[in-house]
Amino acid sequence: MAYKTIVEDNIDILVAGAGLGGTGAAFEARYWGKDKKIVIAEKANIDRSGAVAQGLYAINCYMGTRFGENNPEDHVRYARIDLMGMVREDLLFDMARHVDSAVHQFEEWGMPIMRNPKTGSYLREGRWQIMIHGESYKPLVAEAAKKSADKVYNRICVTHLLMDDAKENRVAGAVGFNVRTGDYHVFKSKTVVVGAGGASNIFKPRSVGEGAGRVWYAPWSSGSAYGLMIGAGAKMTQMENRIVLARFKDGYGPVGAYFLHLKTYTQNCDGEEYESKWFPALEKMVGKAYLDTEASHVSHRPIPTCLRNHAFINEVASGKGPIHMVTMEAFQDPHLEEIGWHNFLGMTVGQAVLWAATDVNPKYENPELTTSEPYVMGSHATGCGAWCSGPEDISPDEYFWGYNRMTTVEGLFGAGDAVGGTPHAFSSGSFTEGRLAAKAACKYIDDGKAQGIRVSQEQIDRRKEDIYKPMEHYKIYRNEIVAGSVNPNYINPRQGLDRLQKLMDEYAGGVTVQYMTNEKLLHIGLKKMKTLEEDLEKVAAENVHELLRAWELKHRHLASEAVIHHTLFREETRWPGYYYRGDHMKVDDDNWHVLTVSRRDPVSGEYTMEKAPLYHLVGDIEDKALAEVKATEKS
Repeated sequence: MAYKTIVEDNIDILVAGAGLGGTGAAFEARYWGKDKKIVIAEKANIDRSGAVAQGLYAINCYMGTRFGENNPEDHVRYARIDLMGMVREDLLFDMARHVDSAVHQFEEWGMPIMRNPKTGSYLREGRWQIMIHGESYKPLVAEAAKKSADKVYNRICVTHLLMDDAKENRVAGAVGFNVRTGDYHVFKSKTVVVGAGGASNIFKPRSVGEGAGRVWYAPWSSGSAYGLMIGAGAKMTQMENRIVLARFKDGYGPVGAYFLHLKTYTQNCDGEEYESKWFPALEKMVGKAYLDTEASHVSHRPIPTCLRNHAFINEVASGKGPIHMVTMEAFQDPHLEEIGWHNFLGMTVGQAVLWAATDVNPKYENPELTTSEPYVMGSHATGCGAWCSGPEDISPDEYFWGYNRMTTVEGLFGAGDAVGGTPHAFSSGSFTEGRLAAKAACKYIDDGKAQGIRVSQEQIDRRKEDIYKPMEHYKIYRNEIVAGSVNPNYINPRQGLDRLQKLMDEYAGGVTVQYMTNEKLLHIGLKKMKTLEEDLEKVAAENVHELLRAWELKHRHLASEAVIHHTLFREETRWPGYYYRGDHMKVDDDNWHVLTVSRRDPVSGEYTMEKAPLYHLVGDIEDKALAEVKATEKS
């Protein structure tokens, strides 16, 4: 079938992906670029897309500076501790100093934010979280973006970035297709802000069969932020830093509100507190500086999430599972019971439905917890993403190349999941990053950096052929099916995804191997990944929906390959509880207190890996004390 070709030309700022990062970019681009043409391309519908699509019960990143609660540097310290030191402090500080204004904007637009009746400040769930009635969070924010953009294209799967034919390593737009009509869309643009999603479903999920779609991170987040950037030759950072979540079993309901607001706690199968018994051995593995339980009580230093996971995983492995969340105490209070249910009904309806369907009443039965399969994204408590320039006023030379949030590809900017090294941004921080990226993109254009961009018809035609190849392949070989869906000439997207998930699970540290990997396993994984890449050239799509799945799979493959290369490169176990390098089971600050950076050659597919300096720009007395502890350990 021949599909229409639709060309949007003379765009100044193309926003690829309209989650919180993309909507922030569109909103801010209009402020700084009143005369600029702003176009949004979104895979779903902007009103209900991205990780916030289903709603949220809290905004997880708010300083509260005007209420005297926290400062931006406090948030940098918090994220640095939680990520075992591995963060881009310039990017984090930049986000944190602007994020409150974004939250205040949400409230002006009609977001119901709960307030403390005594102080008038926002009602806190934890130190960084404020509570909201957020079922309609995304539609509310989307409205501002729609009013800011010249045009919003919904249902467009962006598959490739266009590159400038006049100047090497400069972006020139993007191409994709309509997931309903199949039409081919060409966007010629001076700059691109990638606000697409991180990667769920690259590791085999715990949920199978009828529950296969129930994963923790948005199941439609197919690694497109990474697939687009890696495919264009952008440098990536910290792609080894996947996250494993403690979640309510099978429904993946989040536990944060329960721990922080309901003051619940966990027990093993015998009703015992179990975390502390694993800490002495863990301290030998990571060092006292990262696991100082005494300091955590005195200075509110949280024990890193991955180390709590480590205790959970080892307790279950020792035969003391399941781990239970103790809800029976809190749920005796009718108000807390109501909050417990509202927490899920406002953002994870599936967990409430599952409890009802399996006769689990948390008022009379403590529900089970589990650890999830790993996820890869840059906006949650993880640091994966593109290696981006920071702001001019605080970034050291190695972190700055002209324009805030610009990748190593000229004119290509990131926000949200796309940006590496900025964990604990969450929804409000992603929106803020979109604003920062759009402001910089406007300046890039105003400085004349986008002049003379040229996109050849040959590149447009070549990408069109690439995009529809799975449908052409199906058309040619569809009559050679051997049995069911088995065909000697192709694989379908579901078969390819099953292979990818099994590969990542078994060789890159998934749930069935207790998050364990090593050099040998990773090399085997890369070999199998290359074979899968060859077979993806013969992936077949029966219709436009399968074509969407084929390209989601290709983006997941590119993201997964980067994960394996980074995991192989970092020869230490930096985050016990997220993954383990069985051949390097300790934190090695002497050799690996650095950020990892990769680049995949767009032509050859070969990877180049390097270490980048890790600067701790925000210091305090506590950091000096930790340095003294480490010095004592060495002596």
